Amino acid sequence: MLNRIGSIMAEAKDLNTHRLQNKERIIELAYISSLCDESKVSDFIIVPFMKEEEDFLTMLIHNPNFTELNDAAKWADTLLRGFALISAEHRVFTLDAARIIRSATPQTQVETAIMGSQIALSEDLIDSINIIRNRYPSPELAVEETTLGNVSRTRTMLVFDNRRVDPTVLANVRESLRKLDVDFVQAAGQLERLISGRKHSLFPTMLITERPDRVTGSLQAGKVVLLLQGSGFALIMPATFFEFMSAVDDEFDSFWMTRFLIILRYGAIILTILLPSLYVAVVSYNPELFRVQLAFSIAGSRSAVPYPSFIEVMIMLFMIESLIEASVRLPKYIGSTATTVGGLILGQAAQQAGLVSSIMIIVTSVVAISNFVVPVNNMSVAIRFLKYPLLVPAIFFGLSGVAVGIFVYLVYLADLRSFGKPYFRILGPTKRHKGDIGQVKPS
Repeated sequence: MLNRIGSIMAEAKDLNTHRLQNKERIIELAYISSLCDESKVSDFIIVPFMKEEEDFLTMLIHNPNFTELNDAAKWADTLLRGFALISAEHRVFTLDAARIIRSATPQTQVETAIMGSQIALSEDLIDSINIIRNRYPSPELAVEETTLGNVSRTRTMLVFDNRRVDPTVLANVRESLRKLDVDFVQAAGQLERLISGRKHSLFPTMLITERPDRVTGSLQAGKVVLLLQGSGFALIMPATFFEFMSAVDDEFDSFWMTRFLIILRYGAIILTILLPSLYVAVVSYNPELFRVQLAFSIAGSRSAVPYPSFIEVMIMLFMIESLIEASVRLPKYIGSTATTVGGLILGQAAQQAGLVSSIMIIVTSVVAISNFVVPVNNMSVAIRFLKYPLLVPAIFFGLSGVAVGIFVYLVYLADLRSFGKPYFRILGPTKRHKGDIGQVKPS
C-alpha cells in the first residue's frame, strides 16, 4: 500500500507513512499530517497496536470507527478528506481522523435582525447541521451528502423535510447537482451560478442566507436547502420574488407594521430602478410634466452643467457605485469613515464645480439609500444593475422608452422559473396544503 500511495502523492511533503511492527504482525499506516488530528491516529491505531491489547485485525473489523476500503482507486481521495489508511494482512481500513478547525459561534454579518437570532451558519458542515437540527428537531429531516468539484471534492449536504418537500423540486435539484462538471466549487454564490440553469439571469433564482432561522422556516415550507463545506451560507430552493423582499423581523412585528415595511421595500425598489432613467427622460424630453416652479428650479440648478443630463447621471452613478464597492473592500475599521467622508466631499465639490446639479445629488442619494432597503444581499446586488439598461431607452425615447423597459422587465419576471416553480410571486409566501405533503423516497 505504501509504495502505491507514495507514487501517487510523491510531491505531498505532509504525507506521513509508517510501517509498524509488534510481536505478531506488521501494519502499514498512511495519513496527511496537515489534515489529520495526530492524537486520533495515536489513540485509535498506534497505541492499541503497540500494546497488543487484543488481536489488531479483529479490532479493525469489529470497531465501528474503522471501515474497510476495497477500492484502491479511492485511496488518494480518502487521504485528502482527512482519513488515515491502515493496511493489515492485505486488507485496507480507514479511520476518520480529520482535524477540524472551529472558531467561536459565528454571528450574523450580512442579514442582521433586531429581534431574531444572532447566530449564523458555520463554515463547517457538521456545525451547520447541528445548528439546524437543534432548531428543527424533526425525525423527517433528511440529510444527503455528496461531493462537488473534480479537484476540490467539496463536501455538500442536501437538507429537506422528507414529508413536506416537493418531490419534483427535489428531483430537479438532484439532477442539477449530478450534471455539474467543474473542477472547483468553493462558495455558495459560485454554486448558485453553476446550477441556476440561466447563466445570464438578471435575478437570483435561489436565496442565499446565513441565518438558520430562515433555513428552518424554508424547510417547514417544503423547500430544499444546500450546504457547502467552507461556506457559511446556505442555498434555498426554490425561491420567489416575495421571499427576497421579506426580512426575518417580519415574523415578529405586528401585522400592519410588517405590511407597511413590505410596501416600503417595493417602493424603494421602484425608486432605485426608475429614478435615474426618469430624471433623464423628464429633463431631456418632457420637462412640462413638472410644475413651473420645479421646472425653473431644476433648470436653474443645471444652468452651470455643460453636458446633457444622461452624462451627469452616469458620472454620479459611477461615483456612488465606486463608494459602495470601496466600502465593501476596505478594512472594516476604516471603511465606513472613508466612504462617508469621501461621499460628502465628492458630492459637494462636484456640485460647486458645476459638474453635476444639486437635484442630481438628491436623486443619487435616494437611489443609493433605496437600494439598501432590500433585506437579502444577492437580490440587492441584482437590483443595483437594473437601473443601467433602462437609461438607454430613456436617452433615446424618453418616457415611452422607460415604459417599454419596465414592460420588458415584468415580462421577463413573469417568465422566470425557480426549479420549475413560478418566480414572480409578490403578494405573499407560498401556502402548502395538506394534500401537497407526501413522503419522498430516498435517492
